[in-house]
Amino acid sequence: MEVVAQNGKASPDAGVVLLRAGKGGSPPPALPMEATIAQEKMQFVPAVTLVARGARVTFVNNDPWNHHVRSSAAGAAQFVAGANGGFEMLLEGKSEGKPAKTKVVKLDQSGALGATLLGCFYHGSMRGFIYVSETPWVAKTGNDGLAHFEDVPEGAAQIKVWQADQLFDLPPQVINVAHAPVKASVQLQVVARRSRM
Repeated sequence: MEVVAQNGKASPDAGVVLLRAGKGGSPPPALPMEATIAQEKMQFVPAVTLVARGARVTFVNNDPWNHHVRSSAAGAAQFVAGANGGFEMLLEGKSEGKPAKTKVVKLDQSGALGATLLGCFYHGSMRGFIYVSETPWVAKTGNDGLAHFEDVPEGAAQIKVWQADQLFDLPPQVINVAHAPVKASVQLQVVARRSRM
């Protein structure tokens, strides 16, 4: 699966969800139930994290200054009053020669599916995302804009693409999986922001 920006360039860190109609095939490994997101040089690392519903996410502050991590709904929902339902926490900065401060969040609320926007009350430029999925058929695109799925059952399937800068959901794309490898491409309606890394 290839995801490209509006300008035709590869779009890394997009979430690709495969909704399959066929039975059989080998399901992919389950999404992780634990993940770690670090704050380093005033950035969330990784910028996008894929986890299963109910996962425990550990936040680690490797910066020498405090971060006040906040989460809220991503996409168009972030502009809807009362759509927050997120979390917030203060993470003290790392003192020289001492271990980094950590805090854990469990993503088991009923509204924890889909994308969550991460930010910092102290540093407005910090931005990261957690994508919570109930299906293991989800992958993140690499720097080449590609996401790969193996052993997909034959038959009709839908592909949904989420990307942080695309505020509105794109319509699902229908594909037909056969014996031969299937290639599909989705073009976003935005040009993704450039990472500072």
